[in-house]
Amino acid sequence: MNRSRILRMLAIFGMLTAFTLSSAGVLPAKDSSEAQYEVLSPWGEADPKPLKGISPRVDDLSGKKIGIFANYKRAAIPIAMSLQERIKSEYPDSTVSIYHSDQWNVTEIETENKDTFKKWVEGKDAVILLVGD
Repeated sequence: MNRSRILRMLAIFGMLTAFTLSSAGVLPAKDSSEAQYEVLSPWGEADPKPLKGISPRVDDLSGKKIGIFANYKRAAIPIAMSLQERIKSEYPDSTVSIYHSDQWNVTEIETENKDTFKKWVEGKDAVILLVGD
């Protein structure tokens, strides 16, 4: 490249840099001790719902009513059935039931199958969420 082309490219780069910095809130300083910056918060808007801790964990599965929530993926039901058999073999006095969701979005359960899901989840001591991947 010839010298004039390099100088033109440097001038264009300088103008683009100045434009980018000014649009990003970095103002040009009069001297090095007067640099000005606009500080933005990385935090989003606060959720109005108060935070709630996780549910207490059960100490033992013996005699408990356990639910297995299997999602819509094709491996979910075979995994859920295998898990159900394993829990029953280790804790024979426990009750295990599977809820199979054929919806990819859990909010669909809240609208279409809300009553069925509520009836299934009632009285469960623990629920295992299973993703069939």
